[in-house]
Amino acid sequence: MSKRILLGRKLRSTQAGGHLLPKRVALPVFSSDALSSVAYAPDEIFIMLSFVGVSAYAWSWKIALLVALVMLTVVASYRQTVHAYPSGGGDYEVARVNLGRDAGVTVASALLVDYVMTVAVSISAAVQTGAAAFGFMSGRETAVAAGLVLLLAAVNLRGVRESSWTFAIMTYGFMVAILGMALYGQLRLLFGDLPEAESASYRILDAEGYGGEITTVALVFLLARAFSSGSVALTGIEAVSNGVPAFRKPKSRNAANTLLYLAIIAITMMMSVIVLAREMRLRYVDPLQQHLLVQADGSPLPADHDQHTVLSQIARGVFDNLPAGFYFVIAMTVLVLLLAANTSFNGFPVLGSILARDGFLPRQMASRGDRLAYNNGIVILSVLAIVLIVIFDAEVTRLIQLYIVGVFLSFTLGQLGMTRHWTRLLRTETDPSARRRMMRSRAINAFGLVLTGIVLAVVLVTKFLAGAWIAILAIGAFFLLMQRIRRHYDEVAEELTVEQDDQVLPTRVHAIVAVSQLHKPTMRALAYAKASRPNTLEAVYVDTDPTITARMLEEWDARNIDVPLKVLYSPYREIVKPVVQYARSIRKANPRGVVAVYIPEYVVGRRWEQLLHNQTAFRLKSRLLFNTGVMVISVPYQLRSSELAEERAERLQRSTKAGDVRRGRGAP
Repeated sequence: MSKRILLGRKLRSTQAGGHLLPKRVALPVFSSDALSSVAYAPDEIFIMLSFVGVSAYAWSWKIALLVALVMLTVVASYRQTVHAYPSGGGDYEVARVNLGRDAGVTVASALLVDYVMTVAVSISAAVQTGAAAFGFMSGRETAVAAGLVLLLAAVNLRGVRESSWTFAIMTYGFMVAILGMALYGQLRLLFGDLPEAESASYRILDAEGYGGEITTVALVFLLARAFSSGSVALTGIEAVSNGVPAFRKPKSRNAANTLLYLAIIAITMMMSVIVLAREMRLRYVDPLQQHLLVQADGSPLPADHDQHTVLSQIARGVFDNLPAGFYFVIAMTVLVLLLAANTSFNGFPVLGSILARDGFLPRQMASRGDRLAYNNGIVILSVLAIVLIVIFDAEVTRLIQLYIVGVFLSFTLGQLGMTRHWTRLLRTETDPSARRRMMRSRAINAFGLVLTGIVLAVVLVTKFLAGAWIAILAIGAFFLLMQRIRRHYDEVAEELTVEQDDQVLPTRVHAIVAVSQLHKPTMRALAYAKASRPNTLEAVYVDTDPTITARMLEEWDARNIDVPLKVLYSPYREIVKPVVQYARSIRKANPRGVVAVYIPEYVVGRRWEQLLHNQTAFRLKSRLLFNTGVMVISVPYQLRSSELAEERAERLQRSTKAGDVRRGRGAP
């Protein structure tokens, strides 16, 4: 009953279908993850530049343009992918088909890590943004973020199918909020009425190691690190290529156009935020080094000073005469960040189910729960995300260092796979026009490969010691784990292959009934064992107390039970070991026969009653199962309390309302 309250009524398998989306709905549905990065990508650029003071902010728009160039290149490359692989496999399918199994598993490992990071980063960013409008969150970001992850997990475990129009309204609301803020801010700038940001009057001290004159090498390294941090704006772009089957026909063209619209909107939003931040003289430092932010006269800020995000400061300044506009921007930003996190709650379990079907993850990952959700994937994602949030104290800047590695690793391998894909097709294609299209697509993917490879190298060099090594270790751990699981499944499949001698019957069956006392469960087990007609049948009793054993033998004879009772002597009062050793000895004496051990068990109706019964039976079964040629048969005996479980099931069935069966909400 508690499970039904938490998760809701069961759904039929036939209710797992979806519906196709037009471009106007597909754009916001698949872009929430990519667009949400506008809430934290500018922050990371300004944080990196702040290490050498405000003067370095002059590079912010140049770095943003470079990020925009990479985004356009990646989008152009993915436009080729959606045409070549309209089934929606994304980089995993591209790498697996064109580069081999190991490359596919590498991409899958990177994607799994990215899904976890998306939840941790998006939720943390949502909490930090919300703290600007809701003061009660300040100082409690970690607890609030963990609570939001649990909330999203509960919603997804219920299998609540997100409404496409709900996604669309919220994401379009975010676009309107950011672009409207940018337009209103530019108008105020044009009329000379744009206020300064709340941090404009502060000074930024030089960070340790960057004081004084900075060398050219150090400046280049700093700019490269700022660029790699700003490249988080590219996260989520691959969602469109994974979701091609959800588009209306023509699927590939609609998906490709959606990618282009996404890039234009994301770049416009990011550039607008960065330009406004510069014009409003915003100051922003690493949240862990807020001591570098001081008053204009050099005096430290109050100990309880809370540095708001770049987006929050801009919105508060632009809408200083229109508070509703500020709260609208914050609300839409928090919502779209939650949607971005929820995207991973769809992507991680689905990718996990695909990998499970391919044999790289436990097969339970491919099983749907009562509400048609992949429960195991949702729970694992939630646990991993909460662990990251707690370890990194919900600090987006610290989490970002782990984020971008997997993104560009999958980008790079995906583009390499696409390049090989076109090269393979060109070997057999003879139509001149088709060859020209393929060569153009290959050139685009090759350029994307070079550029994303360079960015990946920059990310590894500039962020390795800052935390990227953790992401690399996580990807490597997933890779090794999945390879080991696949190897195990392959070995088991080979071992279980049916051979000719598997159809040969055993020469004889020696049946044993385990007896603890003479009662109804024992008599039922004896009757069932007789009905199976073994070659030999005997009951086995373990002697731990001579007085009780003598009483058992007397009662056995008094009842004229026609099955011989064998007593196993146990000087150390062990019960399980003597039975196991006796079964082994019988099997050893007749290697071509089998030993069938019948174990009476109680069936109870309350969970706590299980702790009071069947413990010895469970241990005995656990030991016997590891012995070749020994079969274990449980013979259940239903106690009266077991009727309670049946009555509960009947009450639940009777409570089904009219129409519930038709809607898939109740038992048929």
